[in-house]
This record gives sequence, C-alpha cells and structure tokens, in this order.
Amino acid sequence: MRTGVRLGVDVGRARIGLARTDPHAMLATPVETVRRADDGSDLARIAAVIAELEPIEIVVGLPLSMSGAETASTTDSREFAARLAALGDVPVRLVDERLTTVSAQSALHRSGRTTKSSRQVIDQVAAVILVQHAIDAERSTGSPPGSLVPASPQTPSPTPEDRTP
Repeated sequence: MRTGVRLGVDVGRARIGLARTDPHAMLATPVETVRRADDGSDLARIAAVIAELEPIEIVVGLPLSMSGAETASTTDSREFAARLAALGDVPVRLVDERLTTVSAQSALHRSGRTTKSSRQVIDQVAAVILVQHAIDAERSTGSPPGSLVPASPQTPSPTPEDRTP
C-alpha cells in the first residue's frame, strides 16, 4: 500500500465535494464543498486545496449508470478530471462511483438530517465514500484503483494572431 494523502473529488452539476485521506491511507475525512463555476474559480479553489494537502493522487468519481453505461454526468466527470490532470504533477484517477451519493444521502438520513439541510455536506460525504472505497480497493488488490487520466495540457484558445483572415 502506497503512503500519502489522496484527494477525493465528487463532481456534481452544482457542487463539487472534496475529501482527503490521512497520510497512511487508512481513513477518509471531508474537506469542503466547492460551488461549480463557469469562470474557473472552482478549479482554482481545488488547485489551492491540492497545494495545501500535497496529495500523491486525486481520485475523481466516475458516475456510470447501474448497467455500467456512460451518461451525461460521466462525460462531465471525465472532462473535469482532464482539467484537473492538466493542472500539473499530481496524477488523477477515475474511479467508479455508482451509488456514492445514494449512500451519502442514506447515511445522512440515518443521522437525522434531511436532504435539504444536507446539500452542502452531501457532496463531501460522497467524496469521503469515494476515496475510502479507492484506498480500500488498493489495500485489497495492491494496485491503484480505477484508470489514470492522461496528463495532457489543455489546448490554449487561439489568439487573434493565430487566426487566419
């Protein structure tokens, strides 16, 4: 089992839940919920968390349908994971996250919280379940979980000089 902090990322349409493991990869705990933004501020906030925690890898949830088919959310998570991978030196892995949000909602309901009062925490709890599942899988198989996202830089937008008339 590799040592080092892992950062779990549960990508949603409105919010992104973040969770982390301890340096020995025994236990996952919530970090924060980041609001999704078109202006890139969500990615900037996650980059700041990465700089602070210095994880050995980032685990992004890959939401597949129950049959294993890809959905619009799957595409969104893949695209977000690629943006994270383009940030720099930290490897990004996509890990099947079927039922993490459902499990998070169920756990919060059992603790007496309603869905409405849990919106800000539910994404963090889903990220905890995701990254805990990832370290448990690595511990049992001896291999890093999921699939590695290629760290290719994002294509820059063309400048006016690049455009042909």
